[in-house]
Parts: sequence; structure tokens; C-alpha cells
Amino acid sequence: MSVRYTKDHEYIRIEGDTGVVGITDYAQGQLGDVVFVELPEVGKRVGKGEQAAVVESVKAASEVYAPVSGEVVEVNSALEGAPATVNEDATGNGWFLKVKLANAGELDSLMDEAAYKAYCDSL
Repeated sequence: MSVRYTKDHEYIRIEGDTGVVGITDYAQGQLGDVVFVELPEVGKRVGKGEQAAVVESVKAASEVYAPVSGEVVEVNSALEGAPATVNEDATGNGWFLKVKLANAGELDSLMDEAAYKAYCDSL
């Protein structure tokens, strides 16, 4: 299973031709307590780097950007009733959406885990 990261602290976990998208542990730690999540509609097409969702915490609201282009095939509607799941398990049950990859080549421009860790350490 391959996971890639963006400089905006989103992750995408590749499962076949689909990517599971959410925010990283680093991001949820910076946000603080998540109180609201706005998810896209299933069927929505997102472009790489475009806003795909919104996450609000007690501190701020932040956009969640699509790490790759594709079509939203599923959203984690459980977050609407339990947004704190993002804090508890950001890279597991706290995922936001699943995207059917339009161009798997876009993954090549994202960071692997080692590069992302080095990036976070430099912040």
C-alpha cells in the first residue's frame, strides 16, 4: 500500500485505482480540536490542488485540497456526526473522501513518507 503526501499536509493512500484522502497527523495537531467537516458530493470532479473539503477546528477553518485529479466516489459521512475522529485517527478512520484517480502519474509529484517527515521537521 502506497501513501503520498502534499506540502499542505494532505495524504492519499492508494488502493488500486482509488485514493483515500485525508489530513495528516501533523495537520490535525496544528488545527487542534476539529469541530466540523464539510465533505464534497459523491460524483464531484476535483482537480489536483483544488479544494475538495473543509475542516474547521476551534482555532481555524482550513481547506482540504485534492492531492490528485479525479472523481469523488465516496465520502466519510461518519465525520459529520463525529468530527473529532479526525483528531483521534487522522490517517485511519478520520479519512475525508475517496477519489478515483484520473491520472496516476500525478502521484509522482507527491512526497513519500520519508520526504514528508523531513519536510515537517523543517517547519
